[in-house]
Formats: sequence, structure tokens, C-alpha cells
Amino acid sequence: MMKPTLVSFFLLFAFPLAFAQQVLDINDNPIFPGREYYIRPAIRGPPGGGVRLATTGNSKCPATVLQDYNEVINGISVKFTIPGVSTLEIYEGTPLEIEFTKKPDCVESSKWIIFVDNDIGKACAGIGGAEDHPGQQTFPGTFSIKKYNFGYKLVFCVAGSSTCLDIGRYDVGEGGRRLNLTEGEAFDIVFVEASSDNNVIKSVV
Repeated sequence: MMKPTLVSFFLLFAFPLAFAQQVLDINDNPIFPGREYYIRPAIRGPPGGGVRLATTGNSKCPATVLQDYNEVINGISVKFTIPGVSTLEIYEGTPLEIEFTKKPDCVESSKWIIFVDNDIGKACAGIGGAEDHPGQQTFPGTFSIKKYNFGYKLVFCVAGSSTCLDIGRYDVGEGGRRLNLTEGEAFDIVFVEASSDNNVIKSVV
């Protein structure tokens, strides 16, 4: 019988460890850059539905990310991109860009950013650039996904800084809950692979 080699030990232990760190969708399939996914709460029911865009504050453009109150709404699907890389799997902690697959005509980009809403004093998730959030400070950076409670959480890291904060939710009665940076409870989420014609969950378990 052959004795285990260093290579066989590496294959036995390193590969399962790497696989365990892959980010999985709700069907336990790895998520990949470029594919479309709905971001939904890990627990169905009162926690609400998926994420979408809304007009908030004094803005005339729906450039703020909200989580819909309605649990059967999937929202708008997103795509993940690893900056500078076109393929590969997504692991926990991988730096990512997030963008919606649909956008309003009033913004140039559907990529997620963080902007500070001075009216509510919160750093919120939005899309576009500084020009789409006039009078409000914006922060470039990357997102990542990490295991959390029943699913995952999103984390935002400010570019050129060691500052990283979880993405939570903040409700000010705007038809949904804003996604915002928080040091408190994060938004516990799962990823549902999207189909081209499905915007509403047809059955809720």
C-alpha cells in the first residue's frame, strides 16, 4: 500500500477547506461572476423581499438601494465582478463590485457605491457616481461576502483604507428599508439565481 505523500495530504485537506469557503446560492451551487442573482433575506416572511432601486430624499432619480417590504418581490437582479478578473469562483472575502442588471436612464452606471445621506445621517448604498448624489459625500471601495447567521452578509471596504463595515438595513418609511453601513446587526441574506422572466416568487415556503 502506498504511503500518503505531501501532495496527497494537500489535496485531502486544502481542497475541502477552499470549497467550504466558496459562496453558495440558495441551492448550494457556487456563485460566479457575471451570472445574475437576486439578493434576498435569509429568512422569508416579515424580513421582507429582495433589493431594488428607489427615489429618496430630494433626488429626482431612483439611485438608492432599498430592500422591498413585500416578501414575494425578488427585486432587481445583480451581477458580481471581481475587479481585474473575468472568471473564477467567488469566495468569502473576495473583493467584489456589485451592479444591478437594470438601471434607470438618469444614471450612467448601475454599480453600487456608498453615499452619505445628510438628512438621515447614514452612509447608504446607491448606484452611479458622485454626480448622481449631488451635495452628498460618496465613497469608492469594494464589497465582499461573508458567512453570517442563516446565510451571508455584505461587507464594504473603503478604497485605500482599512475601514470595513457590514451592510445592514435602516427603515425611514420609504416603501422599503435602505441598505446602509452599520456596526450593529448586518442584513442576513441569501442569493437566488435569477431567470429572465421571474420577478415575483410564485410560492413561499
